[in-house]
Amino acid sequence: MAIDSTSLAEPAPSWFTPKRLLVVFCVINMVNYVDRGAIASNGVNGSPRSCTESGVCSDGSGIQGDFDLTNFKDGVISSAFMVGLLVASPIFASLAKSINPFRLIGVGLSVWTLAAAGCGVSVDFWSITICRMFVGVGEASFVSLAAPFIDDNAPVTQRTSWLGIFYMCIPTGVALGYVYGGWVCDYVHLNLCFFLCSLVVLMILLVGTSFGWRYAFFGEAILMLPFAILGFTMKPLQMKGMSNDKNVPESSTGELSDHTSKKPFSYGSFTSNQLQRVWQDIKDLLHEKTYVVNVLGYIAYNFVIGAYSYWGPKAGYSIYKMNNADLLFGGITIIGGIVGTLGGSIILDRMNSTIPNAFKLLSTATFFGAVFCFSAFCFKSLYVYIVLFLIGEILIFATQGPVNFVCLHTVKPSLRPLSMAMSTVSIHIFGDVPSAPLVGILQDEVDNWRISALILTSVLFLAAGIWFIGIFMHGVDRYNEDSEHPLTTVVEQSDVTPLLENKPAATATTQL
Repeated sequence: MAIDSTSLAEPAPSWFTPKRLLVVFCVINMVNYVDRGAIASNGVNGSPRSCTESGVCSDGSGIQGDFDLTNFKDGVISSAFMVGLLVASPIFASLAKSINPFRLIGVGLSVWTLAAAGCGVSVDFWSITICRMFVGVGEASFVSLAAPFIDDNAPVTQRTSWLGIFYMCIPTGVALGYVYGGWVCDYVHLNLCFFLCSLVVLMILLVGTSFGWRYAFFGEAILMLPFAILGFTMKPLQMKGMSNDKNVPESSTGELSDHTSKKPFSYGSFTSNQLQRVWQDIKDLLHEKTYVVNVLGYIAYNFVIGAYSYWGPKAGYSIYKMNNADLLFGGITIIGGIVGTLGGSIILDRMNSTIPNAFKLLSTATFFGAVFCFSAFCFKSLYVYIVLFLIGEILIFATQGPVNFVCLHTVKPSLRPLSMAMSTVSIHIFGDVPSAPLVGILQDEVDNWRISALILTSVLFLAAGIWFIGIFMHGVDRYNEDSEHPLTTVVEQSDVTPLLENKPAATATTQL
């Protein structure tokens, strides 16, 4: 008797197509960055309590007013998420080798959701600070693993464009925070997908403005909750170079069953092995010279972008007497971010997405972007400044797709999550975290925002120079390099189709 195995083995079509994966990840990324803008906005962050010389005191508003925070403590709250992000990113990247990465994203988003809700019910400085740290922990899983998933499932000729669409959410989300901080508008003109995302986000922010700052965090938690649930309910997706689920049985929790060893499980041994693995992988990354050069350029680049995002509106108001500095600077960032990020990614795809071509685009776009931004601050006319700075931002944001393409393709597949994690850690620790206070110190010394802005913008020439060196390093694209895990070697060599597509079962019959 013959039985057709296709009737038994062929899986049902998956709802989670590559394009839907991209849209879902874009919405999650948007919410992540709007959260950063929301907590810094006037409606949520508020103002501290103050008293006039006549003895009349005000209660203040928002977080600062309710918790009676100094500016220093308020700054700690705004950056506390960095602690969780920097500590947890390498951990999640390492765990992706033994636990399904899609499930890890579900865990991270669950932590993010609970932490955001915790911010809404916080009662003092320490409670909201701890919650902000856990927001960073939740985000860590996403920033480490989302880009490799997208790169795996994008069409070969559109990989950089898909990454560009994903990273376009960063300037767009931050800019929405600016817009809300200066004035809660009715809508933001974006393409259809991001227009809908922005409407949802602005509804959250409007709720926070109408009912109090706590409701803004509740709204964020509600919006993120379905995606956290999705991470646990959808069939686990696979990532190239990871050893999970393909040949190794997975338990119901998403962890690999240890069928190759009969030794009893030891938590201490597991922790020690994980730490050793992380350290070894970090050393392997540091030996990838092309990757290191790319991250060094990214650090210098993010040093400027981070300071722009924090001091930009204040500098613009001081130099050009902008009436709505938050709104204007936010609008420039939205347009520059969308046009630049998509444009740079599409150009690299048209050039042929190679590592040398990526470095050519990175160095060229950053150099001319620096020229336009530097020139913008040299003119006294507000209108000339707007035109030149907008062109400069378009060129600067053209780097977002290419720089992350290089991060993903200069390392072997099993190190890609860690490469994204360490890139994120590095650009924050050495880039935007120190840049804002350093520019503040500079401004205290020179007391001239035009000079401070020109000195800051000059660092972009350093970034362009570092990336220019990368052109001559002849980096090898290691995307298709075999995994370090022998169990998946054969699968990795033959698995050249997007991982979300269901592969047809064999048509052979079984004789009984």
